[in-house]
Amino acid sequence: MLKKRYLVLEDGSYYEGYPIGSDNLTIGEIVFNTAMTGYQETISDPSYTGQIITFTYPLIGNYGINRDDFEALVPTLNGVVVKEASHQPSNFRKQKTFHEVLVEYDIPGISGVDTRSITRKIRNHGVLKAAFTDEKSNIDTVIANLKAVDLPRNEVTTVSTKTPYVSTGYGLSVVLVDFGKKQNIVRELNARGCNVTVVPYDTSAEAIIRMSPDGVMLSNGPGDPDEVQVAVEMIKGILGHIPFFGICLGHQLFALSQGASSFKMKFGHRGANHPVKDLNTGKIALTSQNHGYAIDKDSLKNTDLEITHIAINDDTVEGLRHKTLPAFSVQYHPEACPGPSDSNYLFDEFIDMINDYKTKELTNNA
Repeated sequence: MLKKRYLVLEDGSYYEGYPIGSDNLTIGEIVFNTAMTGYQETISDPSYTGQIITFTYPLIGNYGINRDDFEALVPTLNGVVVKEASHQPSNFRKQKTFHEVLVEYDIPGISGVDTRSITRKIRNHGVLKAAFTDEKSNIDTVIANLKAVDLPRNEVTTVSTKTPYVSTGYGLSVVLVDFGKKQNIVRELNARGCNVTVVPYDTSAEAIIRMSPDGVMLSNGPGDPDEVQVAVEMIKGILGHIPFFGICLGHQLFALSQGASSFKMKFGHRGANHPVKDLNTGKIALTSQNHGYAIDKDSLKNTDLEITHIAINDDTVEGLRHKTLPAFSVQYHPEACPGPSDSNYLFDEFIDMINDYKTKELTNNA
C-alpha cells in the first residue's frame, strides 16, 4: 500500500494524497500559482520564501529540472502541492526529476490532491496557514497548532545577499538592491551591457552614492514591504540623485518612500498570465506576477507619484512613475522566467532613462 500524506489547512479541512519530496514536514502560508509552465523557476523564486505553492496546472515535473533555469541557488519555499507529479520526465535538458530536487533542498510536497478545490478555497477564504502530516491521527493536533502559531516574518533578511558582489559588464554601472532577487534580472541587465553590483537589502543611501552608479534597481522579494523600512529610508536618500527602477517588492517600497501605503491582498497575484494595462498607450500586456501585497490606490493621491499601469482583473496598481524625478516601478516581473516577455522593454526604458539623465547632467554642467 502506498504511503499517505495529508495537507492540513487552518480552517480545519484536510486533503489526502501521496508524499513527494522531503519528509521534513513544514508549516507555511498556502498560495496558488496559475502558470502552465516554469515550475523550476517558480520553486526557486525567493519571493515564495516560507510559502507552500499549489500548482493549478495538473501535471508538474514532466520536463524535469536542469542546472541552468534556477532563479536562486537555493529554493526557500516551504512546500508544494500538485495534482500529479511526473517521476519520468522527458526532455533533452533534463538532469533531475522534480521529486529529486525537492528532496535535495529539503522541500516537502503532496501529490494526488484536488488542486482545483484548494484553489477555490483560497480564492473564497483568502490565504491560509497550512501544514503537512503523514499521520491521519495527528490532524486535529496539526489544526490546533496552525491556529496558534505565528508564521515567521522579515523574510527579506533570510534571502538577501550578505555581502556585495559584481556581475561584470562593459557599459553602464547599475546597483541592484537585493531583497530576494531573481537571477534573470541580472541576466537582463548584463544582456544590455550593464556592470551589475548586487548589494544587501540594508545598504544605505550613502554607501550606494559612494559607488557612483549610473542607475539603481530595486529587486523583487518576499513578505510585507512595511517590514523593510531600512530600504524605504535608503530610497528617500537616493531619489533625485540616481535614476532608479523598482520591480515587485521594489515597486512597493518606492511607493512607501513617497508616503503611499500598502495592504495585504486576499489571495495575491501569482502566475504568468496576468493582464496589465499601460495607461499611457492603452496597450495590454500579459505579465508574470508573484506578490501578496499591493499599493493602496487612494494613498497615492497626495504624493508625487502617478499611476502608469493597472491590473485588468482587479484594478490594482501595477506601475508608478515619479512626476518630476527619474524613477519608475512596476508590480509585475518584466524579467519573466517563467512567463511572457511582453514587458521586457522596461529594461530598455530604464537604460534610456539613465542615458537621458546623464545627458542632462552634462548639459547643466557645461
